[in-house]
Amino acid sequence: MIETIYIEEDILQHPRVLDICARFPKARKITCGRYGEVFNPKAQNFRLQKQQPALILAEKYRGFMLQAPPHYGIGAAHNYYFSHMLNCLYDCRYCFLQGMYQSANYVLFVNYEDYFADIQRLCSETPDEAVHFFSGYDCDSLALEPVTDFAKEFLPIIRSIPNAWMELRTKSTQVRHLMDSIPFERCIVAFSFTPDEIATALEHKAPSIFKRLDALSKLQAQGWPIGLRFDPIIYEDNYQQHYQTLFKTVFAKINPDTLHSVSLGVFRLPDKYFKKIHKLYPQEKLFASPLESKSGMMSYKTALEEDMMAFCTAELLRYIPEEKFFPCSL
Repeated sequence: MIETIYIEEDILQHPRVLDICARFPKARKITCGRYGEVFNPKAQNFRLQKQQPALILAEKYRGFMLQAPPHYGIGAAHNYYFSHMLNCLYDCRYCFLQGMYQSANYVLFVNYEDYFADIQRLCSETPDEAVHFFSGYDCDSLALEPVTDFAKEFLPIIRSIPNAWMELRTKSTQVRHLMDSIPFERCIVAFSFTPDEIATALEHKAPSIFKRLDALSKLQAQGWPIGLRFDPIIYEDNYQQHYQTLFKTVFAKINPDTLHSVSLGVFRLPDKYFKKIHKLYPQEKLFASPLESKSGMMSYKTALEEDMMAFCTAELLRYIPEEKFFPCSL
């Protein structure tokens, strides 16, 4: 799967680096000073690299836990997001990462202990209040779990801090470690969904929604708190019918009574990311949708956006109580 591994010279003997390299004995190993030397140069072909990304092993020095935007959350007052990794195994056409980064290579920050320290610091500041940490912002939380051991190493830390909560945002079926672990209420495994027709057209390399549902239902049956993330909702001529079918399919497979939360949000991209992605995929029908720029963000025209949110909200509230529903706004 991984043919080339770049390694920052200062971490060549880091235990996680040695462990990962041992898993890929045939991969080329190339030393670099800092990961940006490989990841940031502008003269790179994102589409070409996406066919066979390299893995870059790096150390992060700052910005471990970042304050989430005011509208982002699932019920707590203190919300942070973080990225142990940059870039994603999957190739979703609506994803902002392809507009944000010059490179399609994966960057894995191996100094997990610095993330743990920041989690502990933030939780100690408000010991009597829940602090939520959201992973999967710059990557899929679980897609590369066999390589990163991310959940395997982070969840014991979350489990040990009474007011720490974590959301694992994913489209992946890599849930073996979770299935082999004891569930606990402060870890929400949140699966992203779009209608099957849209997923087939836009979510390249990702598991089908039926495979995701199978993984989700197994986790829920074992006792893991489950979240549903219908974000972004994508416009097409028959979006009402397709989202009705999606919601019916999902809620026929899971137990809504033990569902933790459901979120909903429309397609949106910063203008500069949209322009870059449009150049990468000029024939993509998604970008010919009725879009407009609002306050530096490209999204659907206001009336259409409001109609889509209203329709999907009404449909979702047929299945879940309002206290479990968390709509996202721009």
